[in-house]
Amino acid sequence: MNAQLLAEVQAWIADDPDPKTAAELAKLVAAGDEVTLKKYFAGFLQFGTAGLRGPIGPGPSCMNRAVVGRTAAGLVAYMKERGLSRVVIGRDARYGSGDFTEESAQIFSGAGFEVFVLPRPLPTPVLAFATRELNCDLGVMVTASHNPPQDNGYKVYIGPTADGIEYAASQIINPTDGFIAKEIDLVNSLKDVPRGKSWTALDDVVVDKYVARTAKLAPRPGSLKIVYTAMHGVGTETVEKVFAKAGFPKLVLVSEQAQPDPDFPTVAFPNPEEPGAIDLALAKARQVGADLVIANDPDADRCAAAVNDPNSGWRMLRGDELGIIFGEWIARSMAQDKTKTGAFGNSIVSSSALRKIAAHYVIDFKEVLTGFKWLAKIEDLAFGYEEAIGYSVDSETVNDKDGISAALFLAQIATDLNADGKTLVDLLNEVWARHGFHGTEQISIRVSDMSRITELLAGLRKNPPAEIAGRTVSSIDDLAAPKDGLPPTDGLRIWLDGGIRIIIRPSGTEAKMKCYIEVITKDEKSANDLLNQLRQPLKDFLA
Repeated sequence: MNAQLLAEVQAWIADDPDPKTAAELAKLVAAGDEVTLKKYFAGFLQFGTAGLRGPIGPGPSCMNRAVVGRTAAGLVAYMKERGLSRVVIGRDARYGSGDFTEESAQIFSGAGFEVFVLPRPLPTPVLAFATRELNCDLGVMVTASHNPPQDNGYKVYIGPTADGIEYAASQIINPTDGFIAKEIDLVNSLKDVPRGKSWTALDDVVVDKYVARTAKLAPRPGSLKIVYTAMHGVGTETVEKVFAKAGFPKLVLVSEQAQPDPDFPTVAFPNPEEPGAIDLALAKARQVGADLVIANDPDADRCAAAVNDPNSGWRMLRGDELGIIFGEWIARSMAQDKTKTGAFGNSIVSSSALRKIAAHYVIDFKEVLTGFKWLAKIEDLAFGYEEAIGYSVDSETVNDKDGISAALFLAQIATDLNADGKTLVDLLNEVWARHGFHGTEQISIRVSDMSRITELLAGLRKNPPAEIAGRTVSSIDDLAAPKDGLPPTDGLRIWLDGGIRIIIRPSGTEAKMKCYIEVITKDEKSANDLLNQLRQPLKDFLA
């Protein structure tokens, strides 16, 4: 075995606070399994603007107590340099989440910080709310959101202003992530990191406050029959409390997916956007004669919905469609009540329809990079969304995407429309009649090696295509060198003749290449015909 690798592994084993992962590595050393060890020692798990996220396993390249402990120690150094000292920690129900919470609490406590821990596995929006409600300087959520079962993660929120950025209990952005990453790199060992046992295990008071605040979004409960799935995540308990507090009828649960299960046994990927993920919910809707289907991802910060479309039967709403429903409804309420103010915003990969809605109602609009961390920095955000089913309909309560408040607000919209003899599809059609039909689609291509994506984008920059799918490329914007005031990011925005917009970028959280398409036509059929013409040629182009 390579001597340098062996020395690195042995040093890690000696420092590992978890005897289970230490024993796993020792077994690999004894077996001389250099191939597997190289996978586990391919560099320290990168800390970025999504915090940490990766597969659970031993060594520096995976999620484990040693990696989480060093990350917490790096956060301690970052906080001490800025005079920050109050931390709240939340967790979902994935494998390792309890251990990673305990590891973090010990290290934050050992630093002399005031530490709070949420009472049990709860949704990410509850942690984001608690960060602000408890006046904490830092919030940590142990979750991998909608990633596959083998993953876990570590999401970081800043409570106050830090590094010249007004965070207001939102996710970290540049340069904060870089400052934290540098501090983590300086942690060479956990042996000498002080540990404590003094922290406050919170009761349900903070959860009840979140429920009460969120329930106010729906003051006119009706009698619609709504099917709900938590996708084996932690959403059910809190969602049921919020709907009950608002006075809505009891939700019809998809029983097979209602309780937390880190194996996510009924879905290939625990993401409502993935094909087949809400099939059980749709079957339940047909069985009970439901009016609406609502789904959360496993940590309940994202919201998806399905409707019984008169043209096609039960179908998922695209993330952009749901964003347009929220945007149009909020814009109308702002037009009716002039005391309601604020700005709209969405990510660059989302539909351009929200910008047009904002212009129609004379509302300020901001376009930001992909990731809700950027939307949360828009001052006085009245509504923001990203097409990956992330929505903020109440930024005063949670300055981040919140799948629970979005679920309740959608139920209120559907209820109000029903009282007027209308549906969510009718509302969409009113927007399309005014602005043209905006057809959007996302193509995701999973890769085993992220370098494949880097190579593809580099090749496109060096030799830009003259045509794609038989259509002339009219212009290309390199998002790494933006001309519209946005921060640089890896990706390309390509315009084809006919006003077709294509954005290609790597996923920030998974090993995926993502391609976003938008076409604007006179009606849905024309848009679908055009998307059908583009879909396979684009897949071939990106292969």
